[in-house]
Amino acid sequence: MVYSKKSPALFIIGLIMLAIWYLGDSGLMNGYIEHLGGKKYKYFGEITSLPLYFGLISAAFGLMQWLGPQKEGNWDYFTSAIAGAMFILIIAMLVRWFVAPEIAVWSKAMGKVGDTGKYIHKLLGLNYIVLGIVVGIIVVNVFKVPGWAENGVRLSRLGLKTGVILLGTLYSAAELKNLGGLSIIMIGFFVLGSVGMVLWMGARRNIPNSMGGVLSAGMGVCGVSATVAAAPVVQAKSVEIAYTIGTILLWGVGCMFLFPIIGQLLGMSYVQFGAWAGTGILNSAQVAGAALAFQPDGIETLKVAEIFNITRVLILPIIVIWLAVWYVKREQTGEAVKVGKVIFEKFPLFVLGFILLFALSTTGIFAPPLHYKGKYFDNTKVKASKMMTDEQIATLTANSDKIQRADQKAALNRLIEGRKIASIEDDATIRGLVNSRVMGKDSGKILKKAHKAVRWTAPKIKAFRKWITWLFAFGLVGLGMQITIGSMKQAGGQPAIIGGIVGFTKAALSLVVVMMFVKETI
Repeated sequence: MVYSKKSPALFIIGLIMLAIWYLGDSGLMNGYIEHLGGKKYKYFGEITSLPLYFGLISAAFGLMQWLGPQKEGNWDYFTSAIAGAMFILIIAMLVRWFVAPEIAVWSKAMGKVGDTGKYIHKLLGLNYIVLGIVVGIIVVNVFKVPGWAENGVRLSRLGLKTGVILLGTLYSAAELKNLGGLSIIMIGFFVLGSVGMVLWMGARRNIPNSMGGVLSAGMGVCGVSATVAAAPVVQAKSVEIAYTIGTILLWGVGCMFLFPIIGQLLGMSYVQFGAWAGTGILNSAQVAGAALAFQPDGIETLKVAEIFNITRVLILPIIVIWLAVWYVKREQTGEAVKVGKVIFEKFPLFVLGFILLFALSTTGIFAPPLHYKGKYFDNTKVKASKMMTDEQIATLTANSDKIQRADQKAALNRLIEGRKIASIEDDATIRGLVNSRVMGKDSGKILKKAHKAVRWTAPKIKAFRKWITWLFAFGLVGLGMQITIGSMKQAGGQPAIIGGIVGFTKAALSLVVVMMFVKETI
């Protein structure tokens, strides 16, 4: 069978990519880039490099497939996937570089929403990832995936799996010492409890095992990342993944609005609310949004919430193993399940890759072992040009009388004296001072520069982040192209009902536990 199609489509995609590169590299696009964000537009480096490389590849293979001879074989099978892959990639490029920034411009022009202090695109999470999925869904349901792209669209899952593997580089086991016993106990209890509750309810409501498995991971662990990690283990279909992600997003957006209101009504402390948000809300971005909505003038709440959020990520491999055993047992009723055999034969290689890179990250091979997502504190490498100047010190000194808190005053004095931030503790205090905005805009800019001077990001982690970003963008656009309205209708409302019940139960019970046992410190 010949898989490649005689079509000029791939060649045209290559020309479009090369045109984007030329417009960006020549400066002809500068006016539009200024409109999208000016100096804050962060994709200029990508526009002047990536379209050139992939454009040349697309144009070369496009000409070969369009005008060259076709012959059955492995070469034809693999090269036929290039057209679909580049089709996904060009959509991801356009959404990331132009569509999402344009929506942000419109959102900012409309002003902030009520008293939230946020623009609507931030509140609704209208970033290039979500928009990419939406575009993929529109393509398949309105226009249909073209025949020449079908084989390549299937590659999208490979992109997601590779992205999950690379996620392991962003974490280190050294973070465990900062988690605290209570966070491990709470997260362990509520994660395992939520997963078990979804599986139990799913069995009684007769939803497919694959649907129950992927929904349990998404609702129980850490949202979309857990959904993607668990999907191959339970052989989840695209529509089941989509339904889980939809449930997670809807529930998470609701929690992001409701949690801060409830926290204020109950008079929760920063530590209490951070523990609750980190336990009860699913996605990391939604956790951060709720924490910052509760305490917009500091980072104490955010720090606690992230501690709990990291704990959930560390539990993900355990949940995947559990689901692997559970799924085989459910699909092979009556047969004894040998855990070792299941893990060896059924455990997906990409999750093993995640665990391997996580272990390597702990050794410090990618970044110092005390890093958090590749960032680590080091004030021994601060260049003279990054040290505080006399003018900056004068500005900070003139505004220091606006500070009321003793710890913030002490940290600022040490910064002024040493012309750089002295310790990790001072760095955290200074960031809280910046968020409080009590010293004014000019002082805030100076303090931000001081923070960046001592908080480094490992070069390897920077490279991994770029690949992770594009792999997930690529994979999720392709995933959207595999989601049809007909399939969504067939899914029914049971997963949404189960997800809502489990999500509410976890949020309510974790609130009770936090109010009873969590005090000012963990």
